[in-house]
Amino acid sequence: MADQRIGQLIDALGVTADLDDGDMTVDALVLLKVVCNDGKVAIVIGASETLDWVSQTGLLHGAIELTRGGAEEDG
Repeated sequence: MADQRIGQLIDALGVTADLDDGDMTVDALVLLKVVCNDGKVAIVIGASETLDWVSQTGLLHGAIELTRGGAEEDG
């Protein structure tokens, strides 16, 4: 696999986020479910250029908590 920009792919999948006017997005962590050419299913991770592994881990754990309903979205 080769690194590819995925903005158009994310748009084509209809991905949205709940953002208010004036919110400033500073980093992104993207998880993708991919069906490979051989039919196998894989999980691929993408991240913004400035996202270090510590922040990446924090975002991942925060997302897990949000999907479980265990963390407040406001903070």
